[in-house]
Amino acid sequence: MSQSTGVDATVLYPGTGLKGRVTKGDVIMALKEGKVLPPLSASSPPAPVTSAAPPAQAAPSPAAAAATTNYITTNSTYTDVPNSSMRKIIAKRLTQSKAEVPHFYTTTEVPLDSGLALRKSLAGDHGVKVSVNDLVIKASALALRDFPQVNLSPTVDISVAVATPSGLITPIVPMTDTLGLSQISSKVRDLATRARDGKLKPEEYQGGSFTISNLGMFGISSFSAVINPPQAAILAVGGGIPKLVPPPDGEGPPVEKTMMTARLSADREKIDEATAAEFMQAFKKYLGDPKLMVL
Repeated sequence: MSQSTGVDATVLYPGTGLKGRVTKGDVIMALKEGKVLPPLSASSPPAPVTSAAPPAQAAPSPAAAAATTNYITTNSTYTDVPNSSMRKIIAKRLTQSKAEVPHFYTTTEVPLDSGLALRKSLAGDHGVKVSVNDLVIKASALALRDFPQVNLSPTVDISVAVATPSGLITPIVPMTDTLGLSQISSKVRDLATRARDGKLKPEEYQGGSFTISNLGMFGISSFSAVINPPQAAILAVGGGIPKLVPPPDGEGPPVEKTMMTARLSADREKIDEATAAEFMQAFKKYLGDPKLMVL
């Protein structure tokens, strides 16, 4: 039965659920396709469903439910919202990327304590505020400079993923490897603000040679990102997490460090595993010893 829509869903058996169970999704799909289901009656035998739901206060008829984009759920209603033009473009490009680009992944954990100490020092001693993401961008830029095979461009122009109300956009920080931390911080803040306001020029988000997507501020520890062609790689960065690790000299009790997981998605047609590993080692070296980034 489907109490939330007032119809008997036994006619849909077997469904898409475990062992042929009819799910709420099966009922909704049937209604969207215009299938007329018999009304629910007291004599209708119970059908195997994924979960039981209390009866709705006002169950719509099958015809009415099929004709609207609003569907009654247990506690509330929801409306299907068409994708924006930006989201349609993103979906098309990333679906094409996943279908045509042979992704492979390399992952490493990077200690952040030295970078956090540098941030504190810059703010306290010089009044310069930089974020962990600024450090990630600078470390990536220097690693790309060291391993241009990952960059595939004469210049290091890093795209930084920014979430906006209409979808994800990747404004570009040109010549990133030539910029200091304070310059990177200033440019990223400006680009992110104008991206959310919809005020970027096309040349400010079209192109780029490498992308960084950072979800650490959302409490995400690790994830895999999809390459944005014609770029050959994208770096997915999670948040810092306190962990116990072996002591540097290998002796004594474990020590607590703040560790960040970084995962590189690379195009196997353009980058091999050894090059990706060397890039990640360089990235870890710069971010783990941030004095190298300010020399």
